[in-house]
Amino acid sequence: MEISALTRSVVKRNHALICPDGYVNSVVPGWTHCKVNVIINEQMGARLGQTLITAEKEAVIAGDTATAQIFFYIINGQCTARADAQTKVLSGGQFCYVPPGHPYRLEHFTEGTQIVTFHKIYEKLAGHDHPPVIFGDAASVPGPAFLGDPALRLQVLLPENLSFDMAVNIFTYDPGGHLPFVETHIMEHGLLYLQGQGVYMLDHEWYPVKKGDAIWMAPYCQQWFTAMGKEPAVYIYYKNVNRFPTTI
Repeated sequence: MEISALTRSVVKRNHALICPDGYVNSVVPGWTHCKVNVIINEQMGARLGQTLITAEKEAVIAGDTATAQIFFYIINGQCTARADAQTKVLSGGQFCYVPPGHPYRLEHFTEGTQIVTFHKIYEKLAGHDHPPVIFGDAASVPGPAFLGDPALRLQVLLPENLSFDMAVNIFTYDPGGHLPFVETHIMEHGLLYLQGQGVYMLDHEWYPVKKGDAIWMAPYCQQWFTAMGKEPAVYIYYKNVNRFPTTI
């Protein structure tokens, strides 16, 4: 018999580890016939939203981004996605980015399809147009060595230009691979483990993590990670980028 009062989940002032054993379903208008787990949002002090969707066959994920932007990444399964006049069939490892002010609709799901989403209010930069709708496939995105270490590979899924104020990347660590230093930076992160396991240091607290776990890191939460086990550790993550660092 499992003791229901035990969990690895932790929510603190500047970081959180949210594990699947604590997920609670939410109702999101326009997102029907699916389980929606709101993993990160403003209520915990974040400036992004991150959800995990598990679809039934009749699922429909539809809405309008209004002032925000949404990134959909298919973890497994398949669906049809439409944004503006573009329609694509998406399967595991593929994604769709919808900029602000655009309608979107995902439907025709295979049962059990899982999607992780990242949301952010868009901050327009003078002299730059809004980003376009983007469909992509992580399998076709290069994964060069991170800072020259072949045990670490970073895939950048969105274009690196000033129109974008958010980035979504996939980070792969071979067993034993680790960040080369403790990072202390202005960017905020939301991430989901897609594969493997390891140990994450957040604000000098040490957490075992594995596939299915999600992490939120506030700006300047110090972080470091090492992969453990017999397979690579892989996570997809969000960060805010390309905007002036202060409102003063």
